[in-house]
Amino acid sequence: MFRWGILGAAQIARKNWKAIWNTKNGIITAVASRELARSRRFVAQCQAEAPFATAPRALGSYAELLAAADIDAVYIPLPTGVRKEWVLRAAGAGKHVLCEKPCAASVADLGEMLAACRHNHVQFMDGVMFIHSRRLEQMRQVLNDGQTIGRLRRITSAFAFNQSEEVFASNIRARSELEPHGCLGDLGWYCIGFALWAMDWRLPRQVTGRVLAEAKPKDAQAPVPTEFSGELFFEGGVSSSFYCSFITEIEQWVELSGTLGHLRVADFVLPFLGSEIAFETGNPRHCVRGCDFNLEPNLRHWTVKESSHSHPSAQETQLFRHFTDQVQSGRLNDTWPQMAFKTQQVLQACRESASSGGQMVALGPA
Repeated sequence: MFRWGILGAAQIARKNWKAIWNTKNGIITAVASRELARSRRFVAQCQAEAPFATAPRALGSYAELLAAADIDAVYIPLPTGVRKEWVLRAAGAGKHVLCEKPCAASVADLGEMLAACRHNHVQFMDGVMFIHSRRLEQMRQVLNDGQTIGRLRRITSAFAFNQSEEVFASNIRARSELEPHGCLGDLGWYCIGFALWAMDWRLPRQVTGRVLAEAKPKDAQAPVPTEFSGELFFEGGVSSSFYCSFITEIEQWVELSGTLGHLRVADFVLPFLGSEIAFETGNPRHCVRGCDFNLEPNLRHWTVKESSHSHPSAQETQLFRHFTDQVQSGRLNDTWPQMAFKTQQVLQACRESASSGGQMVALGPA
């Protein structure tokens, strides 16, 4: 069994506890928090719902977890502003690293983190779950068949959820020293990552970005974006726009437009609860019959054999299963770190553009 340690007791770690439990090829050995009482409470609550045969140890320091000999990999859901230190220390301790997103405060920081992982021969991967969904495999087949979508021209996405003013006053999402990228890092990371996936991980030539709204608690160091829009321009005439927000209601859709049709996913980040995993394609036809001008949508509904949540086939379980299988194969996957690095590059370029009033920032093909 592959042995996991969790650094921190963040809410997302509860979902991933269940994901590891569902893999059946991994166990959680220990959970660490800066407060022993908090890690004990976290372990007790999660163990009651998804019990491992041996309850994970609750530890009162991250360093104690990294020193443990019975841990193969660490899952790090700590705030972005402190991730670099603990990724470096985990790699130095010989632990494989699964890191939440956004992975780092800057491209330079992430480059240092990835270099440490390479130097210590440990695997690095970010925590984006939808990349591991079987839905993407089928979507790739549709994109590549040359007939359903035709030649890809446009990628459009939005990911948002509405936060109250009270949340902004107390939640780390509005604290620049902990989450410097605001909604762009928390939500835009997914939109950027999907666009790069659709483009086979080729970087855009140029990007623009704009902060549409921002928040700053009284004692925070700087404001963070709470509403952001970006535009990516790729070689070959393909473009992509995205919108991410903490101040509009929940939406998480993406649409790919081509010369012959379109592909749309209504829940590309987190599949709707109780719903089948699906996407839709359309090849509309404009037909003139006598005096009637008719637009026929020609929609097709595609379904994928995958459960949406808390199941051995769910995307979060597949993420941990794929990570475990890769490490146990004895070979490191160099693609996963590069996916994270390219996403971070585009994110940073969007922020640079926003800080200059939306001026174009060049990245160059890769």
